[in-house]
Amino acid sequence: MAPPVSQTRPEPGPLVYRQSVWTRATHWLWAICLFFLLLTGLQIFNAHPTLYLGLESGFDYDNAVLEIGAREGDAGPRGFLRVLGAEVDTTGLLGWSGSEAAGYAARAFPAWATIPSNQSLALGRIVHFFFAWILVGTLAIWLVASLINRHIRDLAIGRADLAALPADIANHARLRFHHTRRYNVLQKLAYGGVLFVLFPLIVLTGLSMSPGFNAAAPWLLDLFGGRQTARTIHFAVMLLLVGFFAIHMLMILAAGPLNELRSILTGWYRVDPETGKESGHGRH
Repeated sequence: MAPPVSQTRPEPGPLVYRQSVWTRATHWLWAICLFFLLLTGLQIFNAHPTLYLGLESGFDYDNAVLEIGAREGDAGPRGFLRVLGAEVDTTGLLGWSGSEAAGYAARAFPAWATIPSNQSLALGRIVHFFFAWILVGTLAIWLVASLINRHIRDLAIGRADLAALPADIANHARLRFHHTRRYNVLQKLAYGGVLFVLFPLIVLTGLSMSPGFNAAAPWLLDLFGGRQTARTIHFAVMLLLVGFFAIHMLMILAAGPLNELRSILTGWYRVDPETGKESGHGRH
């Protein structure tokens, strides 16, 4: 009779200090800000649920690229979403939503997706601007701290990263993750895109919709091709940030949520055994 096969588990890799306190603090502040900015932004959008391209909009213009609304149908009110002329029925979700208990209403985004849940443009704008400035301040703090502790260099993309890109894409597609102290190239592209492209873009387009800021910096409005185009870009960047968040959460779940959560809460991250020797003591 054959001897039993050893069922020993592989030795876990070492813990390295991967995220500084500044990175962790700003990460959670951004998460809180973006939550309130998204839901209050949808409240503001509900006041005029149509997006345009150009300097102006109105009855004499045909420059709408997106519209959410409701119209009377054979079976009662129906919600719709129209994008570049193509229209789909969205009754119960967009345009016309509610419940038997609370009643139904014509509103672009439903009550559960906005802050406040009732239609209040004034309150939505107050909360939106409050968290918008916190986001700007947090971004400035992160940038200064990352320059001082050189964390910003961890997002730099070199030739070795570009050479590893095809293999990294293949590994992610197969859900094969390598836990190392350094970010892989897809992480660098994603985080760098959010921090250096999407965040500045959503801040600048937001400022370009402010009449007060237009008076101080009229060139910004010209840069984005008018207030209506800036509003459309602002909305599109919001959708990209929501998409990033969804993919970010899926990758955390697939790569090991406990390890990822420990990293962003305490800074300590467990790397693969074979990479532990190369990771040193991590960054502080």
